[in-house]
Amino acid sequence: MANIKIYSTPTCPWCKKAKQYLDEKEIKYESIDVSLNQEAQKEMIDKSGQMGVPVIDIDGKIIVGFDKEEINQILNIK
Repeated sequence: MANIKIYSTPTCPWCKKAKQYLDEKEIKYESIDVSLNQEAQKEMIDKSGQMGVPVIDIDGKIIVGFDKEEINQILNIK
C-alpha cells in the first residue's frame, strides 16, 4: 500500500476534490493542514517548490494540484 500525504488547507476546493477522490477509491492517506502547521508548510515547499495546495506526496512522488490522471498512473488505478 502506498504512503500518501495530502498537504492542504480547509478552504481549498481542489484539496477537497483530491481527498474525495481518494475516499471514493477507498485509498488511505494522511491529510496535513498547512494553514495550521508551519513545519508541515515548510516540508511541503521543500518537497514541491510550491506554496499552492494541494500537494500530494505518493511514496515520494510529488503531484502539485489535483491531477487525477497522474494519481491513477502512480497508484495503478484503471
